[in-house]
Amino acid sequence: MTGKDKDNGTKEEKTEAPETSTEGTNGSEIENKDAEDTISDADETTEELTPDEEIAELKDKLLRTLADMENLRRRSQKDREDAVKFSAANFARDMLSVADNLRRATESIPKEDEADGVSLAAFIEGISLTEKELISTLERHGIRKIEPMGEKFDPKFHEAMYEVPSVDAENGTVMQVVEAGYVIHDRLLRPAKVGIAKVAPRSNELEDEIKRTE
Repeated sequence: MTGKDKDNGTKEEKTEAPETSTEGTNGSEIENKDAEDTISDADETTEELTPDEEIAELKDKLLRTLADMENLRRRSQKDREDAVKFSAANFARDMLSVADNLRRATESIPKEDEADGVSLAAFIEGISLTEKELISTLERHGIRKIEPMGEKFDPKFHEAMYEVPSVDAENGTVMQVVEAGYVIHDRLLRPAKVGIAKVAPRSNELEDEIKRTE
């Protein structure tokens, strides 16, 4: 290869290099133009809406939103009503077995001509077992029986019906339970009706009191 040929080859390579650079520049220009066209189309679409059309579109969106909110309110209200209506469903279901046992107990009451000690004992035992099942069912639902015999009178859970004179017990001690009370969790359902102790004066103290009066 002569020196002239080498010079021609070098010139050709130098001539091809600028063509590659031109293609990259043209590609960038095309992409920028496409982006500008897209933005321009979006602007044209936005500009196409008249004020009345924009108002109508906003009104439609508002009505749809209000409709969704109304449907949500109705569903929430129905859920609340169902919760109140069927809140005692589990409790009622558990009480059915107690009712069945009471029915069986009443059916087992011996007739007058069949009454004997064994039959009456079986009947009493059946009633006792039914009461235990009832208390157990109540406890499963957070309902606890209050039996304050021998406890200090508590006005939050007890209702004093009368006073019982006592020499041994302290004032305010529960001496008798007329009617048991009940609480559900920490809330009072019914106070226990009780008789509370009132310390009676001892015989010596009574004699001294009579002497002082005389």
